[in-house]
Amino acid sequence: QVQLVESGGGLVQPGGSLRLSCVGSGSIFSISAMGWYRQAPGKQRELVARITSGGRTNYADSVKGRFTISQGNAKNTVYLQMNNLNPEDTAVYYCNAQTQRAAYWGQGTQVTASS
Repeated sequence: QVQLVESGGGLVQPGGSLRLSCVGSGSIFSISAMGWYRQAPGKQRELVARITSGGRTNYADSVKGRFTISQGNAKNTVYLQMNNLNPEDTAVYYCNAQTQRAAYWGQGTQVTASS
């Protein structure tokens, strides 16, 4: 079992920045990748960014060049630096951890870009 706790969401004006953090606990040695997903009202949950334990990253096209995913030294922490936020980025952001057996999710943190 892996438990994930997110922090860092909030309200920001368009063009602003936020940094999300996610810390994993429990069976962290089994994590092969961590990532961030988001779900806006009335829409399906979608991948935002993902990083493997080896450091390989991939991003949704809509956030390339604006968002950066990184991981801590212990590989059980993942960050999402979000720059130049726009209203279309407004959503609940969920941290995800992948093991060979299962996918685990955090409780979600709200990100709102609005004037």
